[in-house]
Amino acid sequence: MTQQPASHLVIAVDGPAASGKGTIARALARRYGLPHLDTGKLYRATGLAVRLSGGRPEDADRAAAAARTLDPALLDDPELMSSENAQAASIVSAHPAVRAALFEVQRAFAGQPGGAVLDGRDIGTVIAPDASAKLFVTASPLVRAQRRHTELVRSGDPRDLATVLADIEARDARDSGRSTAPLVQAADAALLDTTELAIDAAVQRAIALVELAMSPDGQQQV
Repeated sequence: MTQQPASHLVIAVDGPAASGKGTIARALARRYGLPHLDTGKLYRATGLAVRLSGGRPEDADRAAAAARTLDPALLDDPELMSSENAQAASIVSAHPAVRAALFEVQRAFAGQPGGAVLDGRDIGTVIAPDASAKLFVTASPLVRAQRRHTELVRSGDPRDLATVLADIEARDARDSGRSTAPLVQAADAALLDTTELAIDAAVQRAIALVELAMSPDGQQQV
């Protein structure tokens, strides 16, 4: 059942790779009748643009140029969600000029009439610091690697669990260690650990946390 949104409801959902934040964000968008933006796709599209041009994601100038001239069609490219492109996205997202180029796109999405749900790694801290509700969704690295490995097996990817876990840990280090907009839980964000939660239970917990944040004294309790 879709609940009608408040006059301007912005929900920020942050967290590391394979934590479940995207699934939770989409469920919240359906629940509150709000548009949803997976901001990670903007960085994936930037990484893909660099790769398609023959460049390397480590090239900050080339990555920034790709972000400034991003082709929206890339958001639907099948290669966008590949593991190789995920690594490229993590690398380009560490470049301050790339983040600056994509900042206004995200801010505009959050500021649209009625509000929105955005998921990423710096939504509650940088993109929408005044969001109505903020969640930080996480899980243990091993559980996140197991989830990602299951997805890869289904798609025919031959990589083993140990390799996937190493990739997850390397990405965590890049995301948390970058100088600009690092992955960090906002001080006023509610922590949602999905390590031992099935997706339905995680979504219900997320809804409860959003409802609490929207209550008159919610910000003090969260």
